[in-house]
Amino acid sequence: MGQVRTGNVRGRTRTDTVLRRAALVQRRASRLDPNVRGLLWATASGFTFVVLNTVMRDLSLTLDPFQTQFLRYLFGLVVMLPLVARYGFAAYRPVNIAGQFVRGGVHTIGLCLWFTAIPHITIADITAIGFTGPIFIMLGAAWFFGERMRWERWLAALIGLSGVLIVVAPKLSGGGGLYTLVMLASSPVFAASFLLTKGLTRFDRAAVIVVWQSISVALLSLPLALLSWKAPTLGQWFAFALCGLLGSLGHYCLTRSFTVADISATQSVKFLELVWATMLGWLVFGDQPSRSTIVGGIVICLSTIWIARREARSAARA
Repeated sequence: MGQVRTGNVRGRTRTDTVLRRAALVQRRASRLDPNVRGLLWATASGFTFVVLNTVMRDLSLTLDPFQTQFLRYLFGLVVMLPLVARYGFAAYRPVNIAGQFVRGGVHTIGLCLWFTAIPHITIADITAIGFTGPIFIMLGAAWFFGERMRWERWLAALIGLSGVLIVVAPKLSGGGGLYTLVMLASSPVFAASFLLTKGLTRFDRAAVIVVWQSISVALLSLPLALLSWKAPTLGQWFAFALCGLLGSLGHYCLTRSFTVADISATQSVKFLELVWATMLGWLVFGDQPSRSTIVGGIVICLSTIWIARREARSAARA
């Protein structure tokens, strides 16, 4: 009996220690400049999405792309249900429900284009095209939100894009044909979706936006999924559960970055996704990074570190 009590006391002590350390990290993070915190949230989001896209591409090669799209967002909602049940539906009722569905509709269009193209073009082409997104987002942030487009942000984005081109230019095949254009068309659509998300942060919390994105995209994707439905295997069901968790986490981090910082200030770190993808490929699949990947990765990292320091200094002078 005494051993049980001693074990319980030790368990509570370890839990209290973890909670105290987490609270300490949170206090220290809260002292950082908002734009730096936004960069950190965006970095976490990018890493999460790299892992998600790795799993999603594998699923889209064995199941209908629209079915994959529907199940990914359905499970994104499933993993959020415990939170909704704990705090009650009222806590997740959006202030701007029309805006939530508009955003969900735009994001669904982008997903349809993305999933249509992904089985037909190379990873290098997908990567290169995907990194055009920050340029569209920065333009939209200046036009629609009146964000100050300081020269440092433009320079960091252009340097990051240059790093991406160093990596992918030797690998581009150009053999995607029409599907390359379809993938390219998804980039400004996703940019519009993220700009709408930035607007929604004025009304609703990040968790509310993520829940309603899963609801709206799942509902809008269901008719397309039913056209070519195929029963997933047990392993695929587990993969979709993982995708739901990763997707909700990634969108939560991304929305938090939009909440605390200018959307244009966070775009340079998107290029770090190429670094995450290279590291993941090396660790999981044993893919050896090429010389161009190493050089481009260094350029991307330097641009990201530089813009983070510039944002912190600009905030200190303000």
